[in-house]
Amino acid sequence: MQRIIESFERQTMMQTLGAELTCVRAGHVEITAPILPGSQQQHGYAHAALIFAIGDSAAGYAALSVMPDEFEVLTAEMKINLLAPGRDGPLRAVGTVEKSGRRLVVVRADVFDGEVKVALMQGTMVPVTA
Repeated sequence: MQRIIESFERQTMMQTLGAELTCVRAGHVEITAPILPGSQQQHGYAHAALIFAIGDSAAGYAALSVMPDEFEVLTAEMKINLLAPGRDGPLRAVGTVEKSGRRLVVVRADVFDGEVKVALMQGTMVPVTA
């Protein structure tokens, strides 16, 4: 799981958002992020881009956690349902692997603000050689 930690540390987008990797295990990754003034929309809620970014990264790293060392993953597609506004933070994205295959990895991410689920995401990651 060290490669996931090192990869996360190279993501300048996650640094910009103040995001932290808080849990890494096979098929499961969690990322938290505060709702900073620069990541709010016009009503003061978490911008959908913040929610999407941490959800996509959590799901992608969950996929990477089940890949052999010679592979990385790229997002092929990701759907998001925004369920409630992110109001207080920090937000917590929980990425999991639903099904891992040789060519595609189906993933999901649930994003929470405290106990409130603010987004449900499902997508496909594509393994690529590193």
